[in-house]
Amino acid sequence: MFEGAPMPSRFLRTSEAGRFLGISGRTLEKHRTYGTGPTYRKIGGRVVYSIGDLQTWADRGVQSSTSDPGRGQVHPARSLEDGRHSHS
Repeated sequence: MFEGAPMPSRFLRTSEAGRFLGISGRTLEKHRTYGTGPTYRKIGGRVVYSIGDLQTWADRGVQSSTSDPGRGQVHPARSLEDGRHSHS
């Protein structure tokens, strides 16, 4: 690294992670509460997300057509215990 050159960010805070995914930071907070969101870390009391973990979580919803069952499902930000989700 060059002296004075900024380090690339390995981790994103909640609002930045939300922008990366195209969802609000509040929605990401709800996902964290319900356990339906991407893996996160707490560093110094701050919640941060790695770009790789965000990409992995988003890729669970990859589909090639509307009839494609895909690899998995990215659930809405609500409790999976309330019976409103089909389990895949």
